[in-house]
Amino acid sequence: MAKAKEIKTNAMRLLDRQKLSYKVIQYECDVFTDGMAVADKTGIPAERSFKTLVTEGKSKNYYVFVIPVAMELDLKAAARAVGEKSVEMIHVKDILKITGYVRGGCSPLGMKKAYVTVMDKRIMDFDTVAVSGGRIGSTIVIAPGDLLLVTQAKLAEIAV
Repeated sequence: MAKAKEIKTNAMRLLDRQKLSYKVIQYECDVFTDGMAVADKTGIPAERSFKTLVTEGKSKNYYVFVIPVAMELDLKAAARAVGEKSVEMIHVKDILKITGYVRGGCSPLGMKKAYVTVMDKRIMDFDTVAVSGGRIGSTIVIAPGDLLLVTQAKLAEIAV
């Protein structure tokens, strides 16, 4: 029986263009599920699994935050990290329009536009980390330094 063809996402194409090493883990999932469930399905420990959150600042600019799946975004710390008075999560219905990705498949890589991105500094505690592969059912495992490089992200303490 032929192996199912891997579906390349914008995130994967971006990494391929940059010639960066990564691994894709596919898992069964048809609908949105939370990061903890994805960590279970992929077998990647929760502390090495990171979720991508998109916010809007008072200035109406969008910001991307990457934090451990078991934690929550500290909105005050996030705002400070990007020089805003405040930030708030975007509405679920706007995710596709803003990022090009659906809820549960939002990757910090390959969004429609290059938004200011901040990653929780805990990401540097590991040799490799997992982030969304750009669609539900797909996870990318990558060195955090490569992820920082390609997203031009900065590090800050943004999760609680």
